[in-house]
Amino acid sequence: MSPFTGSAHATDAWEHLRVTREDGVATVTLARPDTLNSLTFGAYADLRDLLAELSRERAVRALVLGGEGRGFCSGGDVEEIIGATLEMDTGQLLDFNRMTGQVVRALRECPFPVIAAVHGVAAGAGAVLALAADFRVADPSARFAFLFTKVGLSGGDMGAAYLLPRVVGLGHATRLLMLGEAVRAPEAERIGLISELAEEGQAHEAAAALARRLAAGPALAHAQTKALLTAELDMPLAAAVEMDAATQALLMNSSDYAEFHAAFTAKRSPKWQGK
Repeated sequence: MSPFTGSAHATDAWEHLRVTREDGVATVTLARPDTLNSLTFGAYADLRDLLAELSRERAVRALVLGGEGRGFCSGGDVEEIIGATLEMDTGQLLDFNRMTGQVVRALRECPFPVIAAVHGVAAGAGAVLALAADFRVADPSARFAFLFTKVGLSGGDMGAAYLLPRVVGLGHATRLLMLGEAVRAPEAERIGLISELAEEGQAHEAAAALARRLAAGPALAHAQTKALLTAELDMPLAAAVEMDAATQALLMNSSDYAEFHAAFTAKRSPKWQGK
């Protein structure tokens, strides 16, 4: 995403989220615990706009996405979204569904790694938000459920049919998206949906530790690695290796690359600058 903001100013407060920043790590918490952090129209819009703002800041090197209270996110709010969409025309429905997809794109395209800290339920859109993160750190009691077919909709919502087969394989993705059954943490880890299984009640702490580790590393290298992982999913090998070559040539002109050599020569740890 471009760092150029025009005349826009950073948002001081977000209605549906809690946002903190410390030492290059942004922590974003879904903050509707009374409804298991169900998503409203405003919550989707806040996430989309927040990710764009954080991407322009250049100070954020990693992001932790979590949920307040008993669970990560129970998906779209039944009354505030499902009830409301029954009154919308096709144009309005298309606008809404495009907005939810923009949130997933923002998670995949932001220039820093995103770690989802999952405890309790991650259901429906909540499961897709976790899926769109670069890392999923989960409690042993966490469970994921892609519930879309259970409400009469396609399981391929918000990019799930694109992302999930690439994470767990087509067979597992078909089962999860078609049946909408909950997958508990041990199985989710076995099929590759979970990046790290934390101790019970420690998902946020483990995700924060991973975020600090990433934030202390070479941010430019992380950003380009993430960009290549996303861009090359649908590329032929020839195009992918050419993009790799161009990216490495650019990074070989970076301060961090020179810093590694200087640190190696001086037998000290690199002081990464992210540029």
